[in-house]
Amino acid sequence: MLELVAQGNLAQALKQIADIAKVGRRSVFRHFSDMDTLYREMNHSIAATMESLVQRPFEAADWYGQVLELVDRRAMGFEKMKPFLLAGQLHRHRSPFLKAAHARFVERLRNILLGILPKDAARNAVVVEALDMLLSFESWNRLREDQGLSITKSRHVLKQAIESLLKGEAGPDTERSGA
Repeated sequence: MLELVAQGNLAQALKQIADIAKVGRRSVFRHFSDMDTLYREMNHSIAATMESLVQRPFEAADWYGQVLELVDRRAMGFEKMKPFLLAGQLHRHRSPFLKAAHARFVERLRNILLGILPKDAARNAVVVEALDMLLSFESWNRLREDQGLSITKSRHVLKQAIESLLKGEAGPDTERSGA
């Protein structure tokens, strides 16, 4: 199933999964009691691949630079995970596991952002919500797929939007590197 999704087949049929695995359809469900069990195994595999990206220390010394660095990190991760994230969107409405996994994913991304922001910026709900939205997969995918922008252009657009948001919040004379 990982192979099918990676190839862009977001709505896999049991027959396709069995054919790729070179087993019968019944054999698939001998290993996985239901689709959520299969999704759970896929999630573990994908999470392990992405963990190194999340755990890497930031290069930027100040929070402002780290927020902009998130654009590059997420661009790399979202591009790598795009078929799996899109498949998750497609199947989430009928899978309790995918709903819960998506909620944990969104919460983890938000917590990374909140861990970077100084307390005064983290208290500004509008700034936090706007940053969370700009740094989301949904924003990235809209720029890449719906608006047809390149990776480079998408990064540029997001960084410019974030810089404008933060400059408007901090003001021209406010220190950005303080906590």
